[in-house]
Amino acid sequence: MIIPALIKRIIIQTIRDKRTLALMMIAPLILLTLVNFLFNSNNKSTLNVGVYNTSESFNKDLEANDINIIKYDDTENIKDKITSDSLKAFISKDNDKLNITYENSTPSDSTQIKAKVQGTLAKEQLDLLSSKVSQVSGKAAMQQKPISIENSYVYGDENLSFFDTLSPILIGFFVFFFVFLISGISLLKERTSKTLEKLLSTPIKRSDIVFGYLLGYGIFAIIQTVIVVLFSIYVLNIRMEGNIFLVLLTNIIIAFVALSLGILLSTFANSEFQMMQFIPVVVIPQIFFTGLIPIETMSNWLQYFAHIMPLYYGAQALQGIMVKAYTFSDLQFYLSILLLFAVVFSLLNILGLKRYRKI
Repeated sequence: MIIPALIKRIIIQTIRDKRTLALMMIAPLILLTLVNFLFNSNNKSTLNVGVYNTSESFNKDLEANDINIIKYDDTENIKDKITSDSLKAFISKDNDKLNITYENSTPSDSTQIKAKVQGTLAKEQLDLLSSKVSQVSGKAAMQQKPISIENSYVYGDENLSFFDTLSPILIGFFVFFFVFLISGISLLKERTSKTLEKLLSTPIKRSDIVFGYLLGYGIFAIIQTVIVVLFSIYVLNIRMEGNIFLVLLTNIIIAFVALSLGILLSTFANSEFQMMQFIPVVVIPQIFFTGLIPIETMSNWLQYFAHIMPLYYGAQALQGIMVKAYTFSDLQFYLSILLLFAVVFSLLNILGLKRYRKI
């Protein structure tokens, strides 16, 4: 009779815990719906390519291969053209030489363009050969010089891999995830052990409590962040184009966002199990909006949704530093938004403590 009694107790206990029941039944449906929207978006990524002095037939063949051609009148400041006009590559022709500069922050896009350019050149050569053969002798046709290609890159080089662009995202995500989890559970233990209740019985202000916890746990969050970043760069040899101190700064701000969010959500959890249940609802969806799936390929409403995710800004900043060698001035927007998230979560923390004591 012990087993049926245990089963009955667990069923009754779970049914009474409405939050746990809702997360068990509804959270998987929300995540599955989100993943379905992400991977079934009808939007296609547009490959914008600038061209100079290329033939109309060459341009038309590239457009037939789903490349958006943008014509330019000169080849000055190619890097500025690529960055300001969101180009994936810039192609210029000089006699029998084709100069291609790839933006290369997404290596798969560079690979696509390379393949399509090679295919277009092969088609043009075949068409030209056929035309020459029909007009003159085959010997004259064979005298046509093949077009050579010279590749250059704005970011990285030809060895830049998909993992090189993915690793900054993973560093930011792991910092966010573990700081969120540890800080949330630690404060929850403070509550369940009545330590927080005793603290609230004193005249201390709610803001003092929140900032005290933020700074206290923040010390360990900073140490953890430094270890993760240094290990990733110097032990795993993850590509680093920019300044390591900017990587540390960005990850420390990400850690404080996770810290303030973890403390906030811990005020709404009654057990460690409930704290863990926030992970699939709050943490996991953010990984989809970090650039792991190209944002521009998502539906419009999902692109707007990405901009309310803290990790979106963290990932953009880290990719910018580690892949594109961003300087501090390039990062100011992303870091400002992250700091704003941390401030908002901290203010909500102060308001959230009202449920335990009004001061």
